[in-house]
Amino acid sequence: MGAYKYLEELWRKKQSDVIRFLLRVRAWEYRQLPKICRCTKPTRTDKAHRLGYKAKQGYLIYRVAVRRGGRKKPVHKGITAGKPRAQGVNQLKFGRNLQSVAEERIGRRAGNLRVLNSYWVNQDATYKYFEVILVDVQHPVIRNDPRVNWLCNPVHKHRECRGLTSAGRKGRGLRLSGHRANKLKGGSSTASWKRRNNLSLRRYR
Repeated sequence: MGAYKYLEELWRKKQSDVIRFLLRVRAWEYRQLPKICRCTKPTRTDKAHRLGYKAKQGYLIYRVAVRRGGRKKPVHKGITAGKPRAQGVNQLKFGRNLQSVAEERIGRRAGNLRVLNSYWVNQDATYKYFEVILVDVQHPVIRNDPRVNWLCNPVHKHRECRGLTSAGRKGRGLRLSGHRANKLKGGSSTASWKRRNNLSLRRYR
């Protein structure tokens, strides 16, 4: 087996003594650093390369900390002033996963870079830590590389805000295929439901 295969096996067994110790020490280190922090190199080299990272000019890695837990409704004294079905305050969950939130935060901070992908690196009681792979599409090395210069197309601006990254697609339920994805046709479950439940009476039909 190659070195990356060993690394992959190591990260698969997160309950092992080695990884538990590493995660505990790193979680302490990450807590002392800013919530969005530039890394010199990926923590999980094998994972980063599987997701498209290359150790060359134009590629960057940022670590982002996202606060864990649900999304409590921000209302004063729990008074929602609405219908009874909308009176919930505490047990509400955010629609997207925390990984896509991390991608969006760094995408807003570094507006000149494009988000390629991201992966989990650590978590503690308060935060989840993700490393996000970003690409500088103005760099000539990137623009001249046929494997990645599709990202230079303006249609890929802020793809993390539109649910087009891997984590975003997962949140939209697009990981399914075949007969299990019948109710996802047309881009999303909402679009599919709307199409099937709206009567469309065109003028010339």
